[in-house]
Amino acid sequence: MTTANLDLSSHTPMMRQYLTIKAEFPHILIFYRMGDFYELFFDDAKKASDLLDISLTARGKTGGNAIPMAGVPYHAVENYLAKLVQLGESVAICEQIGDPATSKGPVERKVVRVITPGTVSDEALLLDKHDNLIVAVSEGNNKSSQRFGLSYLDMTSGRFVLTEPNTIEQLQAELQRLSPAELLYSESFSAPELLKNYQGLRRRAEWEFDLDTGVNLLNSQFGTKELSGFGVSDKSLGLMAAGCLFQYVKECQRSALPHIRAIICESSASGVILDAATRRNLELTQNLQGGFENTLASVLDKSATPMGSRLLKRWLHFPLRELTILSARQNAISDLLSQDLTGALFSQLKSFGDIERIVSRIALRSARPRDFARLRNALGQLPELQQHLQVCQQAHIIELAAQTLPIPALHGLLQHALVENPPVLIRDGGVIAKGYHEELDVLRDLSDGATEFLAQLEAREKERTGISSLKVGYNRVHGFFIEMSRTAANDVPDDYIRRQTLKNNERFITNELKQHEEKVLSAQSKFLALEKRLYDELFDLVLPELEKLQLLAQAVAELDVLNTFAERAESLNYVKPSLSQDNGIEIKAGRHPVVELMTQDPFIANPVTLNNERKMLIITGPNMGGKSTYMRQTALIVLLAHIGCYVPADEASISMVDRIFTRIGASDDLASGRSTFMVEMTETANILHNATEKSLVLLDEIGRGTSTYDGLSLAWACAEMLAIKTKAFTLFASHYFELTLLAEQIPSLVNVHLDAVEHGDTIVFMHTVQEGAASKSFGLQVAQLAGVPKTVIQRAKQRLAELERQQAPSVINVEQQPFEQLSFIDNTHPVLESLSSIDVNDLTPKQALDLLFEFKSKM
Repeated sequence: MTTANLDLSSHTPMMRQYLTIKAEFPHILIFYRMGDFYELFFDDAKKASDLLDISLTARGKTGGNAIPMAGVPYHAVENYLAKLVQLGESVAICEQIGDPATSKGPVERKVVRVITPGTVSDEALLLDKHDNLIVAVSEGNNKSSQRFGLSYLDMTSGRFVLTEPNTIEQLQAELQRLSPAELLYSESFSAPELLKNYQGLRRRAEWEFDLDTGVNLLNSQFGTKELSGFGVSDKSLGLMAAGCLFQYVKECQRSALPHIRAIICESSASGVILDAATRRNLELTQNLQGGFENTLASVLDKSATPMGSRLLKRWLHFPLRELTILSARQNAISDLLSQDLTGALFSQLKSFGDIERIVSRIALRSARPRDFARLRNALGQLPELQQHLQVCQQAHIIELAAQTLPIPALHGLLQHALVENPPVLIRDGGVIAKGYHEELDVLRDLSDGATEFLAQLEAREKERTGISSLKVGYNRVHGFFIEMSRTAANDVPDDYIRRQTLKNNERFITNELKQHEEKVLSAQSKFLALEKRLYDELFDLVLPELEKLQLLAQAVAELDVLNTFAERAESLNYVKPSLSQDNGIEIKAGRHPVVELMTQDPFIANPVTLNNERKMLIITGPNMGGKSTYMRQTALIVLLAHIGCYVPADEASISMVDRIFTRIGASDDLASGRSTFMVEMTETANILHNATEKSLVLLDEIGRGTSTYDGLSLAWACAEMLAIKTKAFTLFASHYFELTLLAEQIPSLVNVHLDAVEHGDTIVFMHTVQEGAASKSFGLQVAQLAGVPKTVIQRAKQRLAELERQQAPSVINVEQQPFEQLSFIDNTHPVLESLSSIDVNDLTPKQALDLLFEFKSKM
C-alpha cells in the first residue's frame, strides 16, 4: 500500500505524524527515529528490506492490513546509509526534537537533513580519492541550436562551477569527465536518453530553472548585488542550471552553506577539449573494463593526501592551454627536485590528511570531534612545512607557501579545547579538555564520582564496620554500592540497605551514598549538556577562519600534486618538456607511461615528429606490432605536458593543442541499436567536424567494419580531408597499404611503420618505428601465434598466393582525381557565384540561352 492513498483518521497519532512527514518526501526513504532505531514503514520498508537485506516485519494494522516495517540501529546507521547512497538512493533523516518527558502524545519529530548521493559530506559515505559531484543541466529554448547550461558542485569542498557546452557531444564529454553522483535535469529536457547511464537522476520542475530566481539565490548566498564580479553575468543557461542546483542543495541540507563562497566560470577555450571517446580510449582514470588499475592516474597518483589525489585527477581530465600556469607548475617541479624535497615533503604532507573535507564538515556543522582533532594536528604541522618551503625560489612555490602560513590563534584554541584523542561522537562526552571551562571541570569531577569522596567513605566504613573486604564501587546499571563477601554481610550496620545479591558477594547502599549518587547523576546530565553546548560553540569560533582554511586546503592539495609529479619524474625518468605556441610536436624516445610499467621486457622507446611540413603519419605494420601503443603514448605525453607534468621521454618539445581526438577500437552499442561500424563512423564524424589545425588526432583502422572497398574508400577520404583541409596533427594507423600512396600526392603526409622480423614460420615484433611503409602485414604469422589451426594457415597461404598472382588493379587510382581538386576544398567558381544571385523564374528564354553560353565560356 502506498502512503498517498491512506486515510489518516484510521491511524494512531504516531503513524499520523509519520505519514504527514512522508507526504513531504514521497520519493525519498524516511529514516524515522524511534528510540534506538530508525524505522521505515510501508513501501519504504519493503524497498529498504530488499536493498539492505534487513528483516521485513509488521506493526499494527490499517484498513485491516498489517503495516510493513523495517528498522536499523541508530548507532550503526552509517553503514546502511553508505550502501543506499552507493545505490543512488536518497534518505531523509527524521529525528526526535521534542522532550519525551514533557511531550503530550508523540514526541515532536522533523526531517533535519536529506542525504542524497551528490550532497553527502560524511566521511564514511564517500570515496576519499574521488570527487563526489552533483550536476545540473539546463537547455536553450531553441532546441535546434543544441546549447546547454551545466553547473556542478562539490559539497565536500564548496567548489561551485558553471559552463555552457555548445553541442550534445560537448555535453556528453562534460558529463563523462564529471561522472556525477547525482544529476538534475528539467521535465522538458529534450534528450533524456543522453543521461540514462548515470545514477542518481533527478527530474526537476521547470520553474526551478528560472533565471531570475537562480540569480537572486546566488546573490543572496554570496552577499552580492550582481554576479558580474564572478564573470558569469552573460552565462544565462549556466546560471539557470546553477540556480536549480543550489536550490536543491539548500533543500537537502536545511542549514547554512558558508563554505560555498563563489561560483567559477569554466571555459573550454582555456583547456584542451577531450571528447567522451578520447577519455575512454586513453584510460585516464578508468580502464576500458571500468576499473581503476593500469590507468594513467594509477601510475601518477602517489599523493600523500586524499585531496591531492582528487586534484590530480581533475587536472588529468581538464588539461590546460595557458602557458603561464603550465610553466609555473613545471618550474615548481624543478625547484622541488633541485632542493631534493620530495621525500621530506611527502612525509610532512601525509600528516595533513583530508582537511579540505574536514573544513567543509565544520562549515556544515556536521564535523565530529576527531575532525577537529585532525584539523588541530594539521595546523600544528604548518611551521615545519614553512621551514621546508623557505629554501624554494620559484614564484609559484612561494605563492603556495604564503597560503600555508601558521594560524597560531586557531591552533591554540583547538589545542586548549580538545583532549588528545577524542571519542568518535560528542554524545558520550569526554571531548572537551580539562582546564578549558571551569564549570565543566567541576561537573566532570562530580560526574566521575568524586573519587576522593568515595575513597574517604570506603576508609570510614571499613573502620566503622570492621570489615576489611568492604569496597565502594560503581557501575552504569546499578549505580553506587558497598560490596563485601556474603559471610561478612551478616555483620553490617542497620543503616545498610541491600541493593543486589551476587554469587559470592552482597551489595548495599546507605542514605549518604544514595544522596551522593543523585548528585553525581545530576552532574552527569549537566556535564553532557554543557559539553555539547561548548562543542557547538567551537563551530562558531572556527567559522570566522573558514576562508583562510579553504585556501590552506587548496594550497596543500596543489603542493601535494606538484610534489607527486616531482617524485614521479625522479623515479620514472621523466623529463621537462619544452612548451610553446608554435605548431609542432617533437618527442625523442617517447614511452607509454602505463605500458612501460606493465611489461616485463624493456620498453622500446620511439620518436614522434609532427610539424607544418609533416602533419600526418600513416602508420602501417603488423597487428601486435605496437601501433596502438605508439599512438596512445603520443597522446598521453602531449596531455601530460598540458597539465604541467614531466613526460616519459628523453626530450620533448610540444606546442599547445586545442583538442585531442582518438578513434581507437570500438564495440557494439547494443542498448542504442548501433553496430561497431556505426559507433566508429559516429566518432569519426565528430573528429572530421570539429578538428582544427591545432588538434591532435589519433585514428586506428578506420573503415575496417565494412567491406574492403567501402572501408578503404572511407579511410582514403578521411585521411585526405585531415591532411589537406583540416591540417590537424594526425597519427593514422591502417592495414590498407593503398593509403601509403597518399605520401606521393600530399607533401605533409609521411609513411612510418613498426617493423617485425620473420624466423621461419614465427615472427618477432621489433616495436621500433621506422620511416617508410611496411613491406607486409604479417597477418598469417600473427594468426599462427594466436593458435589458429595449421591446416587453416596453410589454406590461407595458398589463397594468398592465388590472389597475389591475379594482380588485381588498385582500388583507387590516384591519377584520376589529383588531391588539389578534391570536392571538400573550398574553391568558389564564378559560375556558382552567378547562379546563386539569379532568380530563374524571372528569366526569358532568350536570357536563359545567353546565360548558358556565358557559363560555358567561363567553364
